[in-house]
Amino acid sequence: MVNNITVIGTGYVGLVTGTCLSDFGLNVLGIDQDESKINKLNNGTIPIYEPGLQDLVQKNYSEGRLKFSTDITYGIRNAEVIFIAVGTPPREDGSADLDNVVKVAQTIARHINGPKVVVNKSTVPIGTARLVKRIIEENKTAPYKVDVVSNPEFLREGAAVYDFMHPDRVVVGTDNPEAAEIMKQVYRVLFLNQKTPFLFTTPETAEAVKYVSNAFLAMKITFINELSELFEKAGCNIVDVARGMGMDGRIGSKFLNPGPGYGGSCFPKDTRALTQISREYGIELTLVEATIAANEKQKRRMIDKIEGALGSLPGKNLAVLGLAFKPETDDMRDSPALTIIPELVQRGAAVKAYDPQAMKEAQWRLDGIPDLELVNSPYEAAAGADALVILTEWNQFRSLDLTQLKKIMQEPVFIDLRNIYEPDFMKQQGFRYYSVGRS
Repeated sequence: MVNNITVIGTGYVGLVTGTCLSDFGLNVLGIDQDESKINKLNNGTIPIYEPGLQDLVQKNYSEGRLKFSTDITYGIRNAEVIFIAVGTPPREDGSADLDNVVKVAQTIARHINGPKVVVNKSTVPIGTARLVKRIIEENKTAPYKVDVVSNPEFLREGAAVYDFMHPDRVVVGTDNPEAAEIMKQVYRVLFLNQKTPFLFTTPETAEAVKYVSNAFLAMKITFINELSELFEKAGCNIVDVARGMGMDGRIGSKFLNPGPGYGGSCFPKDTRALTQISREYGIELTLVEATIAANEKQKRRMIDKIEGALGSLPGKNLAVLGLAFKPETDDMRDSPALTIIPELVQRGAAVKAYDPQAMKEAQWRLDGIPDLELVNSPYEAAAGADALVILTEWNQFRSLDLTQLKKIMQEPVFIDLRNIYEPDFMKQQGFRYYSVGRS
């Protein structure tokens, strides 16, 4: 049976993967070159906000199954299975930067001391498993057998621990039946649970599943967002339209909530990477490319919506609630806030912004923007505001004290870009209320 796992990279994917595998009873060593991050992890502090993760890290660390180190040589030599979970950020052309993956593969080759299964957990282009295999074979210093497996992650930020423990599917890409058997041992807890679907396929197919899944979900979000402009003018209620669509089992209700556009670490990066991969094969993915363009258009439309609600922006004070790209995370990567807030300031508004978890992120991602103040509560943001704007649908924003807001705001203008309130109710409370896709 497999006992010792090394996860190289303690970012979002690596930390969740390693922690959950240790909770399955495996001995897991998390490796990262960032010494300060490793020191924090060894002291029980995790570098990201993810519900349930800190408790799980502390539990498995205290029970001795989860450890952290900067010693990659020991990590490679001690492991039977090595997960690569390093970042693959986008290049300027949208393609995935594989420099970190390549460096790890070269390091594995130099320090190999026995048979290993190397698992690509990072989101990587089609063909990367073959690339990692070739790099290891060309650079290894001992004639030990190495299998390279593609095992993409499907973790939703804000629900990553649950998703790992209760996955919709586990996808394993390998040509070697022996490597497939080892992956069954790694995921033994899930494999023995017959409710967890497993797909064993080729490495290239496994790599493709990740990209096309995210591209499809991004298209679904963008589809409903693009319709929102039509429905505002045609007098339809987009919430009811989405419900009606979602009742069709072929469509489903998920990812049909209109808003200011998708963001995060996956959808923007993966859609751009997929179009770049297609160009390398001489193929044009028109739907995916249109999705990318329409998502940017939706962000710009939200800026125009805010300006239209106020008549003009110069001299106006705005309260913006929500900076993370979605609730239950502190992740601001490609968040609509990063497009909308700077443009509101550019057009003459002053902004006070608040988020329950992303304030530390915002301090550097929004650094240097004039007339922007990061504050400590929704009500501090709203004091003296000409309008309040909801950008992220945190639960605490769903039950704001509307009586207090109306007292402290300069004007009772409520711009709800996540549709978390009902128009009739907000009008009864005395607010001029604006939402997305509802006239």
